[in-house]
Amino acid sequence: MLIRKGYKFRLKLKADDARKLRQFAGCCRFVWNRALAVQDELFRDEKAKLLTRTELINRLPEWKREHPFLADAQSQILQQTLKDLDLAYRAFFRRLRKIRAGDYSEGDDPGYPRFKKKYLHDSFRFPQGFRIEYRHIFLPKLGWFRFYKSREIQGTPKNVTVTRDGPHWYVSVQVEQEIPDPVPAREPSAGMDLGVSRFLTLSDGSCAEPLNALLGLEDKLAREQRKLSRKVRFSANWRKQKARVNRVHRKIRDSRRDFLHKTSMALARSYAVLYAEDLNIRGMSASARGTTDNPGQNVRAKAGLNKAVLDQGWSEFLRQLDYKLSRRGGELVRVSPRDTSQSCSRCGHVSKSNRRSQSRFKCTACGLEMHADHNAALNIATLGQRGRNACGDEGLPSSMKQEPPGNGDKVPAPA
Repeated sequence: MLIRKGYKFRLKLKADDARKLRQFAGCCRFVWNRALAVQDELFRDEKAKLLTRTELINRLPEWKREHPFLADAQSQILQQTLKDLDLAYRAFFRRLRKIRAGDYSEGDDPGYPRFKKKYLHDSFRFPQGFRIEYRHIFLPKLGWFRFYKSREIQGTPKNVTVTRDGPHWYVSVQVEQEIPDPVPAREPSAGMDLGVSRFLTLSDGSCAEPLNALLGLEDKLAREQRKLSRKVRFSANWRKQKARVNRVHRKIRDSRRDFLHKTSMALARSYAVLYAEDLNIRGMSASARGTTDNPGQNVRAKAGLNKAVLDQGWSEFLRQLDYKLSRRGGELVRVSPRDTSQSCSRCGHVSKSNRRSQSRFKCTACGLEMHADHNAALNIATLGQRGRNACGDEGLPSSMKQEPPGNGDKVPAPA
């Protein structure tokens, strides 16, 4: 099986090198905005038709004559920018068709392509012409650069993307690898309940504590943002303080990403099939403020819950878990979240009074008492097994038919 995989490394740059990279990124940004302005004008005209990818690329020579600085950039990175814009429009129209057909889900955002701002998401991509030798990489029209090689690159390099993140520049090498065809497996399997007080709880009783990346640095972030508010906007001191604020944001992002990768990999190595709720995270984290005529209730409490939910990174975690399981022959199965937290995993009795508190579950019918997240995970596992076997409880493992074991174990630590 052929897969695509990326390796990201930080470049070792001198002052003049960073200037060249900023120049290339600026040329790509200019071409993107110029092409988007042309397409946007045609899009607003109901009788006009958008230009194709080839027609946009054919306009590059004319734009280079009008703006000679574009000739300094490598031609293929400008062409790749126009191809990315074409893909953005295709995705927009594809999602728009889903909405009109009634096949729209909350995860599909029909976002219209936006104009790019200076020094924000600077990047450009080389589809060919690059070379990698040990700890050096050659980029066309830029020359050789050293990079911090943290691991070996395995596979056939297909393209290289250069991006800026804060004060540093990174190179991402996409490779094509051939791996053995995964052997489909169905065991071991487990239901998984995502939460805030516990990041996740499995039906076998194991759990993982949340990282709470934002909560740990929230006070520091607030202090740095207060300092920023006292600076004169766009002054030298304002820019320095802005860089400090961005540094805290990057630390929060990187620690969350590291936690999600390690946790998802540990689960993918330990389980073949995992059942998870098909959550509407956008609706769960929506504001409760309401309107002037119809104001919301418990707005402050809901805002705190929204922040906690978004701090967990559930969507990214499920995305990572999905592809990591599939590469090992496993599967991530989504089930309906309806009544999973209010149903008894032993007798099936559904009642709001079963959920005594955030963590305590006690069935009012049979008296089953356990951690609420563990009970929900058992219900999720039951729903997932029924959906896969389509034969009721006959296909359920015996551990899911009996009263579950203790729930104090932890998710296996990543290797």
